[in-house]
Amino acid sequence: MMKTVTEIAGLVQGQVVGDGSRTVHDVAPLDHADSGHVVYIDAPHRIKGWVNSRATALLVQGHLVDQLPDDGRPRIIVTHPQEAFVRLMLHFRPPRARANVGISPHAFISPSARIGEGTNIHPGVCIGDNVEIAAGCDIHPFAVIGVDCTIGAGCVLHPHVVLYPDTVLGRGVILHAGAVIGADGFGYRFDGQQFRRLPHTGRAVIGDEVEIGALATVDRAMVGETVVGDGTKIDNLVMIAHNCRVGRHNVFASQVGLAGSVQTGDYTRFAGQVGVADHVKIGNRCSLGAKAGLHDDVPDGQSYHGYPAGPELEQIKVHLAARRLPEMRTQFKEMQARLAELELQLAALLAIANAESHDGVVPAPNATAARQAA
Repeated sequence: MMKTVTEIAGLVQGQVVGDGSRTVHDVAPLDHADSGHVVYIDAPHRIKGWVNSRATALLVQGHLVDQLPDDGRPRIIVTHPQEAFVRLMLHFRPPRARANVGISPHAFISPSARIGEGTNIHPGVCIGDNVEIAAGCDIHPFAVIGVDCTIGAGCVLHPHVVLYPDTVLGRGVILHAGAVIGADGFGYRFDGQQFRRLPHTGRAVIGDEVEIGALATVDRAMVGETVVGDGTKIDNLVMIAHNCRVGRHNVFASQVGLAGSVQTGDYTRFAGQVGVADHVKIGNRCSLGAKAGLHDDVPDGQSYHGYPAGPELEQIKVHLAARRLPEMRTQFKEMQARLAELELQLAALLAIANAESHDGVVPAPNATAARQAA
């Protein structure tokens, strides 16, 4: 699908600088682009990538245009380059149309289940008693939906998703392959000889427009509800334990783990491999850096890093100090050697003072002070 630069600029409400008659046929990443591709940059440090690229056209913000070399290639000025890039990507690579497979005869569906209009049930799906699925959902092959689950309109359950009994999904939820929602939490009581399993009678409740990645898990509550708030986005391989209450519009990168009964506010961000101890409370609009290990509560608006996690500025100082440890170790050894030398000199002075005292000579004041110090 060939388009002129002027034509694609019209698709993104952009302004062309340069030759708008040149043609493009696709988008590409900046470092893998070739002739006929459109790319974007959104920061000065990416200009070098554009200079070295073979791409035909560039999406860029107006304030960066004057920093670009005039190499004859057209630029398209837009307010949000990444957003414009995505729009063009979907133009050149339109998403597949939603399948209309209806309800497969090769799915097992309880007679008491209620399926909304326009919902697709693929082969191999298993749906238990009293399940309610609203309109327009897509349940992909080999998903398992336990008894008494409720699924809102427009949800997508990819292959091998498992919903344990009593799980609730809001509207527009996306669960990627292998996600497990509503499993029993990791709860045991040690009776002095063995671990006794604690029953879990609560449920897991997932809010509207939540997306949960492949092989992620959200456990049911022991009592009450484990909650994931509206709009939260969860990456692959994330673990949310029993009785957690995750706020609205949180973002969790891969391998985040929340122990039991953690609470988070709204608009909080977790980088990869963050670990949070049980019963910790995290405020609104907080940020946790990669591999942060959190044991204490975090107030609203704070950025915490490191292990044990602490405020960002404090952890920067700790990090800078840690980088100086080899130098400080060398300085410490030099100070030890100097101290040993001074101790030898002091011992020699004290020996001379003692000898003079025995010969009837009055010791000098500094020698007396030295002896008293010794």
